[in-house]
This record gives sequence, C-alpha cells and structure tokens, in this order.
Amino acid sequence: MRLDMPSLPEVLNAADKKDVVIDDCLALIDAEVADKGGISGLALKAGYGAVKGIKPGFLRQVVTDLLPEFAKALDPFYVEAVEKNKKPSEYFPANGPRVADALLSITDERAKHAKSGVVRSTYDKLRGTAKKNVEAALPRLGKLVEKHV
Repeated sequence: MRLDMPSLPEVLNAADKKDVVIDDCLALIDAEVADKGGISGLALKAGYGAVKGIKPGFLRQVVTDLLPEFAKALDPFYVEAVEKNKKPSEYFPANGPRVADALLSITDERAKHAKSGVVRSTYDKLRGTAKKNVEAALPRLGKLVEKHV
C-alpha cells in the first residue's frame, strides 16, 4: 500500500463521511434486493421485508455496526486493486468468491449471535444463496468505494 493512501476503514468510517456512506450502503442493499427476480428473488424480498420490519432504524443500525468490519475486510482487496491500477468496481467482481467469502464470514458470525429470532431464521433461510447475491452486488459495492475514496 502507498504510504500516502489512507486505508479503506479510515476513509469509510471517517466522521465527516460515515452517515453518507451508510446512506449509500442502504441504497445499495435496496437496489440489489429490488433487482432480484424469480422464486429466490421473492424469498429474498420477503426476508428483507421481514428484517426491515423488526423496528424503525434497525437496518441502519446493522449497517452502522457492520461498516467497520466490512471496510476492514474489503481493505486488502482495495489495496490489491490500487496496486494493479484497477477500479474496485472491476476488481471486486473479478475476485468475487474471495470478496464474498470475506464479507460473509462477518455476517455468519454476527448471525450466530443475533438476538432476534426473525433475523437468525431469515439469515439461515437465505444463506444458501448469499454468496451469489453478494457477488452480484460487488460492482455496486466497488462503485460505492470509488465514490468515497
């Protein structure tokens, strides 16, 4: 990593940016869910609706809580992209399985300790398709990173 380059956690969690980053993350999730079709899309939309309905602001709090860990998990991929002179929106999808595994290891651990039975059961039901859904979101996630770095 270049010495003059801040880490992804530093950038995405900076006090002056964090609220906008969180808003962009929530918009990314909404867009990804809206794009899903078919039976698996219906299941994802239903699960997302159930989680959104737990309490007002629940998803915002989840994103706020996960952002530091996600930024840390994405940082090595961001550094690799910079070193290879690639945009994250290209590099993340090109390394989809690795990036998705890094992010899902965080949500898997969090889901184990979720206090809400709705969250745990919804996550368990959707986990089988999670990797492909995370991989599908990587171009948007890369663009989100590009916007904020």
